[in-house]
Amino acid sequence: METKSNSSINSSHTGDRYWGYVEVIEEGANYRISRVEIKPRHGIKSQIHYHRHEHWVVVSGVAKVTCGDEEILLNHNQSTYVPAATLHKVENPGTIPLVILEIQNGEYLGEDDIERPAEVNE
Repeated sequence: METKSNSSINSSHTGDRYWGYVEVIEEGANYRISRVEIKPRHGIKSQIHYHRHEHWVVVSGVAKVTCGDEEILLNHNQSTYVPAATLHKVENPGTIPLVILEIQNGEYLGEDDIERPAEVNE
């Protein structure tokens, strides 16, 4: 099994986003672990993946997670699972940065496996 430690990762997935920042901590053939920081009152728009599942663990702040038809609030040390082929999004409704650890697992992790359907309320 080939992995990269965080000191040697130079991933194209790491970097600033309009909603915050993503840092890839470790990657392997079928997984990626990232630290995701979302600015207050910002969020990641709805998206769907067909070849990966995601686990999110809240490290600090509050996450408003929509997964399929379910909407939940998660506090620090709480987590959720996003199955493949499920429309999902995460928002930071709070006033401090939201930090989550995201574990992606699947047979394919490429960026072309992300669809972002247009939504009326976004």
